Amino acid sequence: MDNGILIRTKDLVKVYPLGQQSITALADVNLTFRRGEFAGLVGPSGSGKTTLLNILGSLDAPTRGSAEVLGEKVETLSHRKAAALRNRHIGFIFQTFNLLPVYTVYENVEFPLLLLGMPPAERRRAVADALSWVGLADRTKSKPSQLSGGQCQRVAIARAVVKKPELVLADEPTANLDAENSHHILDTMETLNRDMGTTFLFATHDEKVIRHVRRKITLIDGRVAKDEALAGS
Repeated sequence: MDNGILIRTKDLVKVYPLGQQSITALADVNLTFRRGEFAGLVGPSGSGKTTLLNILGSLDAPTRGSAEVLGEKVETLSHRKAAALRNRHIGFIFQTFNLLPVYTVYENVEFPLLLLGMPPAERRRAVADALSWVGLADRTKSKPSQLSGGQCQRVAIARAVVKKPELVLADEPTANLDAENSHHILDTMETLNRDMGTTFLFATHDEKVIRHVRRKITLIDGRVAKDEALAGS
């Protein structure tokens, strides 16, 4: 892949079987993202936003076509190599949090660093920084059940950025946050994007997120209907 290109899809198709029929979630999607982009996927429910994120994050594979991420073709990766790509280079923010309920806030955020084998002192610094970014430095010993939905989402965001990944894929990251927390988190993400070159790709309906992104891709029925640079990009 050319220098500066982080993601490239070519004629990407995803079809899900549904009984005797099938649903086409993505149809001939051709997109390129450069390193350091701050981009949003928008469109109605069922338009293919989450499916595209899952493929780019190597959580799913295309039915046809190609998705190349960080120089790796997702459709050719073994389970082990796909896991290594995710662990080392990609952070995920899920709408449903996906926190481990028996772990504390600290342990949930630390978990990706354990997978990387990071030394304890480095882990402590990284977790402290990430929790400070999202305003939860005082809740390290809390369990997810002791937090509000918005706080759980902030923990999920801290977990996604703690390893300072090259790519963050965020599925409705502000869905459970109020306006003040949303702006704080988006400002934090913009800082990471600016200072570390982290690439962010959002799937969102939230106008607050859309006002922050510098590129907006509209998906309708699994196809790219519009791809536009926004003012100030």
